[in-house]
Amino acid sequence: MGTLAIVGGGLVGASLALALQKGAKEYGWTIELIEPFEPGNEYQPSYDARSTALSYGTRLIYQRLGVWGRIAERAEPITHIHVSDRGRAGATRLDASTEQVPALGYVVENAWIGHCLWQALDDEVVVRHCPAEVERMQASAGGYQLTLTDGKQLDCDLAVLADGGRSALREQLGIEIKRTPYDQSALIANVTPGKPHGGHAFERFTDEGPMALLPLQDNRCALVWTRPEQDAARLVALPEAEFLDELQQAFGYRLGGFQQVGARHLYPLMLIEADEQVRSGLVVLGNAAHSLHPIAGQGYNLSLRDTEALASMLLSSPQRLGELGVLQVYHKRQRSDQRLTVGFSDQLTQLFGESGRLAIAGRNLGLVALDLLPPAKKWFARQAMGLGVRKL
Repeated sequence: MGTLAIVGGGLVGASLALALQKGAKEYGWTIELIEPFEPGNEYQPSYDARSTALSYGTRLIYQRLGVWGRIAERAEPITHIHVSDRGRAGATRLDASTEQVPALGYVVENAWIGHCLWQALDDEVVVRHCPAEVERMQASAGGYQLTLTDGKQLDCDLAVLADGGRSALREQLGIEIKRTPYDQSALIANVTPGKPHGGHAFERFTDEGPMALLPLQDNRCALVWTRPEQDAARLVALPEAEFLDELQQAFGYRLGGFQQVGARHLYPLMLIEADEQVRSGLVVLGNAAHSLHPIAGQGYNLSLRDTEALASMLLSSPQRLGELGVLQVYHKRQRSDQRLTVGFSDQLTQLFGESGRLAIAGRNLGLVALDLLPPAKKWFARQAMGLGVRKL
């Protein structure tokens, strides 16, 4: 018997509940899932829906959880990745057939992933508190006591904090974070190209900052355009025709002329890492634990690997739910994956953010070498597919 509370029912929190629910029923656990936003029972497609790039490794995790078949209904495969430095010779190309996988990754709307996860939850073991928020968390002898905004109190053996990168509860608990600002903002939008994208994803590095175009269903592309903060704000405010013209100049015509852009959103960028991820009766998970630059597409995939590892550790020690020793073993096992993935993302961002002549020459030589050296290219591909640390 035991109670586990998951604070945050977004993609990470719902995935953890799904990963645990079969074992929880067997062991007599109750999972309390607390989420402020009611997802509803129906999925409504939208041109402007936010999306996430799922690695091939993430597909394998969701296959093990039994939900990939449903998620795949609206997943656009990435069959090719083209990485280049705009206006220069350096480039490298990754291909799914070369890596002997059906796709290097997939791009899926967040709302659809969330819908699939919530539909798969078992009401016999997962108690949903929605809409609901946790106002206060207090450590107790047996775990944590959670006080909801409506005054209701929940006692649990283990609390999992999965409430996002701006977690107020993380701050309330005195968990320090390390911030590495990039002095950039990510402009996020969906665009329609003039030509079929054909499953191609593009990573372009420019003097003003990196940009990515990822394939979506209905021949849309998800744009992540990183610019200095003031310039990003200027781009958001431009009329559609002027914005598309600047995007065209920055990206080129590999996908023809851009036809349409949807709602544009800005997100200030920084690397955030929590100094503590586990305490007795507590785990910090997802963006609350580490929030990465989006250009490498690694953040959510790392969080899902953490989620699977945590679920595996908890289910292998069912009588010790919330015990610090068990949680420390989980964190120690995941630390190498986290360090490598955070380092890969951060170094890629730093490298391609440099505009000096030596830096430009160096990275172009690096891209050419990457394309010509099979072992290096294989390593890079496995990182992109979420397979860089362990075989899934």
